[in-house]
Amino acid sequence: MTKKHFFISLFAILLIAMFACNSEKKIYYSDGGTEKVRESDDSISKFRLAFRKIGRVFKKDENREKRFSLTIGRYNKIVKRGTLDQKYAAAIKYFEKEDYSKALTLFEELMSIYKGTSKGEEVHYYYAYSNYNVEDYLVAGYQFRNYARIYPGGKHAEECAYMNAYCFYLNSPEYSLDQIDTKLAIKEFQAFVNRYPQSERIPKCNELIDQLRAKLERKSSEIAMQYFNMNDYKAGINSFQNHNRDFPGNKHEEEFNYLIVKGYYLLALNSIESKKQERFKAAIDSYTKFAETFPKSPYLKDAEFYQKSALKSLEKYNKSTS
Repeated sequence: MTKKHFFISLFAILLIAMFACNSEKKIYYSDGGTEKVRESDDSISKFRLAFRKIGRVFKKDENREKRFSLTIGRYNKIVKRGTLDQKYAAAIKYFEKEDYSKALTLFEELMSIYKGTSKGEEVHYYYAYSNYNVEDYLVAGYQFRNYARIYPGGKHAEECAYMNAYCFYLNSPEYSLDQIDTKLAIKEFQAFVNRYPQSERIPKCNELIDQLRAKLERKSSEIAMQYFNMNDYKAGINSFQNHNRDFPGNKHEEEFNYLIVKGYYLLALNSIESKKQERFKAAIDSYTKFAETFPKSPYLKDAEFYQKSALKSLEKYNKSTS
């Protein structure tokens, strides 16, 4: 027990004793009767009671430390001098008790020893889940993937193939960060669906794929809007077009097609003379496509304004060149 623990315990117990100075308590007799009595106001008695409580705290902590020491001792003995069967049995026991750190150490040793044997498959399975349960999803995913590759006909093959993809899903970061693991998770879930088309896990895979794609979609749309708001219309237009191609039917499709029209017009206005005509034409063509696709769009009136302005600008260029 540390000094800090001692003083905290002492202070807490003394406070309890002081505030209880006028409390009442019941005395229970063997015949079932009771009698209320007021506790003594004698400070010495209270401090004696407090120190008796402190003694019990010490005793409780000492017992806990003894039990902990015995447990560690048994574990170290198995790690250092246990037979393979003892280590395997202990690893399973620790795993079932959710003491995954101890199980992980034992399974890690057994992985190399039992590699290529009949018991190696189970060791590999438990080793992967031990990493998973200590939240090391990178290593866990690697081990699940290896299990599915090494034991394609194993009884845990389908489960491990799914867990491999799921570990990528768990490693997928916030949408604003790099999305490599998000894309890998989608790829692995799709590979699982193709490999096990009758699996009961297919609905869950599709649900998680939708979540991951939503994250990619949000990142893509915010990047596109950021370019546009920074007046980088060329990058904005390319991002809007890529977004609509990569996420057909997305919730921003109508708005982004309108912003492409607006973006081409503003890009033309801010371009050098040799680029203006080409970009005004692009604004007009974009409007035609937009009006055909979204004839009832609330953005149609604004889009028409940019189309008409682009036509007027083109007329000026045609007159100057004729």
